[in-house]
Amino acid sequence: MEAAPDWGDGTRAVRAGLPEPLKYEPTLPGPVFAAHFHLPGEPTGPYTYGRDENPTWTLLERAIGELEAPGDGTVETVVFASGMAAISSVLFSQLSAGDAVVLPSDGYQALPLVREQLEAYGIEVRVAPTGGDAQLSVLDGAKLLWLETPSNPGLDVCDVRRMVAAARAAGALVAVDNTLATPLGQRPLALGADFSVASDTKGMTGHGDILLGHVACGDAGLAAGVRRWRKIVGAIPGPMEAWLAHRSLATLQLRVDRQCANALTLAEALATRDDVTGLRYPGLPGDPSHEVAAGQMRRFGSVVSFVLADRERAERFLEALRLVDDATSFGGVRSTAERRGRWGGDAVPPGFVRFSVGAEDPDDLVADVLRALDAAAGHG
Repeated sequence: MEAAPDWGDGTRAVRAGLPEPLKYEPTLPGPVFAAHFHLPGEPTGPYTYGRDENPTWTLLERAIGELEAPGDGTVETVVFASGMAAISSVLFSQLSAGDAVVLPSDGYQALPLVREQLEAYGIEVRVAPTGGDAQLSVLDGAKLLWLETPSNPGLDVCDVRRMVAAARAAGALVAVDNTLATPLGQRPLALGADFSVASDTKGMTGHGDILLGHVACGDAGLAAGVRRWRKIVGAIPGPMEAWLAHRSLATLQLRVDRQCANALTLAEALATRDDVTGLRYPGLPGDPSHEVAAGQMRRFGSVVSFVLADRERAERFLEALRLVDDATSFGGVRSTAERRGRWGGDAVPPGFVRFSVGAEDPDDLVADVLRALDAAAGHG
């Protein structure tokens, strides 16, 4: 079904990727479970073998493409079994031995593992922080610039337009990990990036029950490389996961708006606490990233980060919460929080807490957090 370029976010989310209506057929067809398809004669059709293409993926990819780049029919989207599969597809399809890539030093904790593999393949890896557009200092001669903005878990922001302009001048491609923002918060392709990449395990599907990822790309040649990598590696989503993801997109705008509003409310409440330091949320007017974020983001995301006095204080806080699960990941309708240092892969203080704000009633959520902070401090 052709989308109107002037639809609002909510209308687009509930209509994205739907096929043309057919009498007696469902509006969103169920998952197609098939390892192979009827294929007489030459294999010229769209569906030949289940590792290559699947009709359920096709509808989901159209839907995500409509959210990533409304009204732009040239954008191609490729879905994957996880966010890391999507990330890997860009890095390993575009880079070869002798190339250089620039990664954020403060990005997702699996990036150091990716760095080890890239270097094992003879690819030079350079790193610099997200904040202050510091990656520009190591850009010269690189083939690919990888941005993660806002960064996870520190929530720093870089100026995507500025980074893209510098990369173009240096002859480098640009990929943006847009997981935290989602396409409703930020559209990297419209900001000039070559690739918009995300773990759809997080906010895009929003219920903490699906592993999925995607790459959106405006260049057919680049997209072909990503799709070829998926075929070779076999990092494909199951039809049921793809169908559930498409169904979940219908509530994306409802979920994201509620979560972003709740995140700002929680951040404002945390800002009044003497026992909370290092508070970060790009939507706070006083946040170091706010000015840059406001120039390129339409919504500021559902993640708030802050630091408590030490590991023990953070663990007491997490244990005292009643409405918030102590769990990893983010972007779900149920609030979660964790002491991020327990994984060992992020350069954060022992008391650093990453808080993923859900869709609960804000008064209930804030009251629970403030009560837990008091309990952790020995006041409750």
